[in-house]
Amino acid sequence: MAYNGIVARVRGPVADILLDDGRVVPAVPRGTLKRERRGTLLAVGDRVRVTERRDKDTWVIEEIAPRERALVRRWPNTQGRVDVIVANPDQAFFMFAVRDPYPRLQMLDRLLVIAEDNDIPAAVIVNKIDLDSEGKARELFRDYEQAGYPVFYISVQTGAGVDALREHLRARITVLAGPSGVGKSSLINALEPTVQLPTMAVSRKWRQGRHTTVMAQLIPLSGGGYIVDTPGLREVGLWGVDLDNLDYYFPEFRPYLGQCRFNDCRHLDEPDCAVIRAVEEGKISRRRYESYVSILLSEGT
Repeated sequence: MAYNGIVARVRGPVADILLDDGRVVPAVPRGTLKRERRGTLLAVGDRVRVTERRDKDTWVIEEIAPRERALVRRWPNTQGRVDVIVANPDQAFFMFAVRDPYPRLQMLDRLLVIAEDNDIPAAVIVNKIDLDSEGKARELFRDYEQAGYPVFYISVQTGAGVDALREHLRARITVLAGPSGVGKSSLINALEPTVQLPTMAVSRKWRQGRHTTVMAQLIPLSGGGYIVDTPGLREVGLWGVDLDNLDYYFPEFRPYLGQCRFNDCRHLDEPDCAVIRAVEEGKISRRRYESYVSILLSEGT
């Protein structure tokens, strides 16, 4: 089956399709697809086959390729509603700020777990290092470097680190996700100045970001590849994550898995736990371990 386009944006029943020839056309899915496909019908990044109905000057989505992978989250305060953020990404870059807003590291931990569960290579972007007068950024995010994740320290405001980051986006579909106000849209504007996405300053009163991106959209990069801008996240719920493998989704735990006394060790309070021993010896970050425990207990109930 030949697919000739990729979903660039979804607007209700209509999807903007980036064709292989560079054109962007609006298209609607054929009715049979709605009946055959469960869950999120279309997501940014889906490969599709579209045809033009010349008599009506419209485009129809005839087929949707099976998703190789997807970045998904459960909607807050719901039991089953799932949001497919992006389909078929090659990598996920999770962006946070040094401050304004202050980084919620447990949200980052959850995003990384989702990426691990979906076999999506992940990296961390730390923005606003120009505000880091006390040099706290590397201390805050050192745990992730030690866990093996690439961490990029940048300032969109000054341009520091942006060119180095650009090299890691070429020839890939990269989903950019994180909370509101960290500078995702501003970063994309710096990477691709012809785009000029709307941006908004962080609320001075609450030191929180305000939404400027309201829907995910695929943006071609002139140097090759695509970046997907996503709405700012306020909560991240895990869905479909196999909690029996949660310890494996923390890469720094992996050298110690299989060394515990019990094969089914959950690394909570079991005797002779190799992971707990590594935490006590400083080989695993205590904060990351506590985040693991929090996720396991909250999601396992």
